[in-house]
Amino acid sequence: MAQFNFGGVEENVVTREEFPYDKAREVLKDETIAIIGYGVQGPGQALNLRDNGFKVIIGQRSPSKSYDKAIADGFVPGETLFSIEEAAEKATVIQYLLSDAAQIAVWPTLKPYLTKGKALYFSHGFGITYKERTGIIPPDDIDVILAAPKGSGTSLRRLFVAGKGLNSSFAVFQDATGRARDRVIALGIGIGSGYLFETTFKREVYSDLTGERGSLMGAIQGLFAAQYDLLRSKGHSPSEAFNETVEEATESLYPLVAENGMDWMYANCSTTAQRGALDWWKKFRDAVKPVFEELYESVETGNEAQLSIDSNSQSDYREKLEAELDELKNSEMWQAGRAVRSLRPDNS
Repeated sequence: MAQFNFGGVEENVVTREEFPYDKAREVLKDETIAIIGYGVQGPGQALNLRDNGFKVIIGQRSPSKSYDKAIADGFVPGETLFSIEEAAEKATVIQYLLSDAAQIAVWPTLKPYLTKGKALYFSHGFGITYKERTGIIPPDDIDVILAAPKGSGTSLRRLFVAGKGLNSSFAVFQDATGRARDRVIALGIGIGSGYLFETTFKREVYSDLTGERGSLMGAIQGLFAAQYDLLRSKGHSPSEAFNETVEEATESLYPLVAENGMDWMYANCSTTAQRGALDWWKKFRDAVKPVFEELYESVETGNEAQLSIDSNSQSDYREKLEAELDELKNSEMWQAGRAVRSLRPDNS
């Protein structure tokens, strides 16, 4: 494992150069990897592992859209596609990639198949970190490990196909075999990670829940909505408001930030934009910092986890969720977005 300097702080990272695919395959040569759940993360991880030469099977309820998708992706019923119970029985590594709510519901079904020496793998620390709330308490004689891609399963697959990689964190919660660390690093490399950085289950879920509610989705939607609504209230058209709020950010500026960093962006924009951005960024930081502190406290105390568990267990959860998603979908900003996207040259 190599040490890398991130802004003056040394961290442990694992790269493909240090732990190539051949080494990962050697570590897992006698393992059968069962992907339990073929929804958000399952397809990307399963297909990347399969393409990298690992023995992969799928455990998925049938009939379901996810079961049909697995078939469409080349998994064969009775050969590489099974019920959850059959797949868990056959596997030596069980990748538990159901949603947090589904993990809680399926746990009593899965637990009998977690026999001595197996590895239970997560891509999110929720179930284990909040185990007193979720009831997901693994037996003592198995490895419990985590590799968490920093993005969606769709992005993981797309970047892999393009010959790139999506960075992932990794952690060992329980090492019963003495092989947990090698197993999780091999799996992290096998799923197509660009590099792996070390964390814990708790730190992964705390940062993940904060990020999802913050700068990855919740805060960014709030920021977009606030600026869009202000511009519209000042007489700007939907097209102008959307382009200045979302389109320029996502199509032009964010990709440049991803490639070169925000410091580069500040140094390579117009002097007018540069001056304004330098004058205002700290005001925005200071304005939202108390919200982030409130958010992190809610994550740390388990309140966010409990809210998620409680809402997902309600019988009318799906209908309420659809109503909230429709509110976003039908907002003028995202209706304008659909129109703007349809006018992009590559869509003509």
